[in-house]
Amino acid sequence: MTKSLYHTEIINAEGLNGTVSVSDGESLQTSDPLKDLAGFNPEQLFGLSWATCLNATIEALLKARKAEARSKAEVHVDFCREEDGKGFYFDLKAFISVEGMELADVEKLAQSAHKRCPVSKIIGDYNHITLEVVPYAE
Repeated sequence: MTKSLYHTEIINAEGLNGTVSVSDGESLQTSDPLKDLAGFNPEQLFGLSWATCLNATIEALLKARKAEARSKAEVHVDFCREEDGKGFYFDLKAFISVEGMELADVEKLAQSAHKRCPVSKIIGDYNHITLEVVPYAE
């Protein structure tokens, strides 16, 4: 194993409705996505993670190319039932935009970032994923 650049430990001992804690003492309230309760659900937590990691990777690629442009990664996560009714899955969509860049160039950048982003690597060749480029908007 290579040397870790960062390590964290996350503990959930209460399931959907409770808290999830980081070993440094930080915690978040969690909740079921199908109930109107306060707290973050797994879909939101996954979306936060992927959007942040994917956009950070895009920013790093832009910086390496000495391009000064703002970028945005907007992630949509849908909680869906399998067609056979026996399970669930997340349908993932990422919408990528870069200020002042042609969409064809954003597409190349987005694909490159998706190959390099650690969260995207976890997703792998998942069947329910869409990566789309869109015009940049504030």
